[in-house]
Amino acid sequence: MSVANNKWMKWQHVAGISLICGLAVAGCSRSDEDTVEVVEEPVVVEDTTPVINCDNPMVQDRLKSALKTTLNQQAQSLAANYANEAQISLSNATITNKVSGILIDVQNMAVIQEINDSGMTTCQASVSMTLPSEDLYLASQLQAANNQPSLQTRLAQDNIRINNNMLVDDAFTYVVGTQGGQVQTRIAGQPAMVGIVADVIASATLSTAIGERQAQRAAEEATRQRRAQARAAGEERARQATRQPSQPRVVTPVAPKPPAAPSTPAPAVRPATPPTINTDNNQVAVSPSTNASVPAASSTPKAVPKDETIDMIIVEDESATY
Repeated sequence: MSVANNKWMKWQHVAGISLICGLAVAGCSRSDEDTVEVVEEPVVVEDTTPVINCDNPMVQDRLKSALKTTLNQQAQSLAANYANEAQISLSNATITNKVSGILIDVQNMAVIQEINDSGMTTCQASVSMTLPSEDLYLASQLQAANNQPSLQTRLAQDNIRINNNMLVDDAFTYVVGTQGGQVQTRIAGQPAMVGIVADVIASATLSTAIGERQAQRAAEEATRQRRAQARAAGEERARQATRQPSQPRVVTPVAPKPPAAPSTPAPAVRPATPPTINTDNNQVAVSPSTNASVPAASSTPKAVPKDETIDMIIVEDESATY
């Protein structure tokens, strides 16, 4: 009985294993039939970055601003080096004002390289910078004093034209584009004209400062000499006063001038006594004048007073002697 039961259990076990294997095979076949192959197509993304033209007015303004910023930085650096060598202080504000006074113009913009993967376009233009004539002159004088190449020589080496006080670079390179929605303009490389103009500004500032220092020293020396001369003159006067004491000055009083004497009036002339006429002897007797005691009058004739009481009598006498 037990043997029969064991056989029956074995058959059940074998049948179960066969059933399981059959189901597994069927499942695998069903899984293979249900599998679908998926093919991914490439996704095309449009480039929406706007292209900025080289002659865009905003680009020109950004380029001018970038040029002045670069000029100021280089000029400040050169001026600091020159000031250390000359042992003099230079004002940063002076350099900034000189850079602000430079006139920059951009002409003939053109594309020399299309937009790249970074969204930047390379451009070329004719850039001119107009500087004050005084700065060009001062820089040339300083360079000649230091035995440096002249400004004209340096400009010719870098293919930069000069017209009066305007410097022109006909092959100035810059890049434009947008980054983060903002228009970007950058200077390509290190343009020779920027370095030359920065050197002119720094040299002119240094030359002006040296001239002011020399003038100040000359004024101080002149003041020192005047003070030394005045001090020496004072010491000399003091020595002379010590050697020869000064004598008191004698002042002689001047006698007062007497007043003018009043003029003496001329004596009055008394009228002469009329002569007494003696008719008996036909002679005229002349009484002596009562003015005999009156001194003789001056030689200057005086006016004779008119007296209407005097009568003159003329007697004819043939025997009279005149």
